[in-house]
Amino acid sequence: MRLTQPIRHSRLGPLVSYGICYLILIVAGLIFVVPYLLAALASLKQLNQMFSEPPLTLPHPYAWHNFVELFQQDNFGRFLLNTVIVAVSIALGQVLFCSMAAYAFARMEFPGKNFLFVVFLSTLMVPNIVTTVPLFIIVRDAGMLNTLPALILPYVSSSAFGVFLMRQFFLRIPEDLISAAKIDGASSMQVLTRVIVPLSRPVLMTFGIMSFVFGWNNFLWPLIATNSDSARVLTVAISAFQSSSGTQWNLLIAGSIFSLLPLVVLFLIFQRYILSSVQLSGFR
Repeated sequence: MRLTQPIRHSRLGPLVSYGICYLILIVAGLIFVVPYLLAALASLKQLNQMFSEPPLTLPHPYAWHNFVELFQQDNFGRFLLNTVIVAVSIALGQVLFCSMAAYAFARMEFPGKNFLFVVFLSTLMVPNIVTTVPLFIIVRDAGMLNTLPALILPYVSSSAFGVFLMRQFFLRIPEDLISAAKIDGASSMQVLTRVIVPLSRPVLMTFGIMSFVFGWNNFLWPLIATNSDSARVLTVAISAFQSSSGTQWNLLIAGSIFSLLPLVVLFLIFQRYILSSVQLSGFR
């Protein structure tokens, strides 16, 4: 009996700690989910029910016409297409250019590499608002205002975080694989495309999703760089439901929920890549 007593205590301790951790996670999860639940319920309410009822009450009747009215707005489909084009272009461009820069900083030798990398990372400390005015002047002088390239080009190759994330991942790939490829006559670009990229799918997919989310949710720069419907994106279009003459809260919240759904679906599809990249290893 004396021998079994310590064993019971040793098993009880981890169970209690796991139970406390799961309880904290459940509470934290509920705190994060409740605002989205409130927004989802509000998007299905009539305009006169928005503030006249408690937030957690179910809509009666369900106002599905809120989402129908979104697409009845002028050029809303065009705004959605513009947003998709901008977000996909930014994601593909950043993954392409950041992977090449990260490979150079991780596996190539050239004078001043470490200094340049530190300088490149220091740009993370510069607020985006500081570069907004110079960027606007450049885009204006290039004649690209009110065009989709004005929303894409400034962000295609400018992500110090992406370079840092990929560089740390590339450093975990064994040097023997790269040396073997070079012995077989592979160039630096072939090493990147045939060795590094296939082994780095989790981090590439994760950063691609992050870039897509940034391009999808970007608001300030599209608001500054566009003033016509031809290049307007969803974030700016949804904000137009709020004006000095009044706010269409039902359409505003319905549009916010609609713009959120693709991001939720994207995360559910690619969540295993995100979890794999957290390990910072291309091997299992």
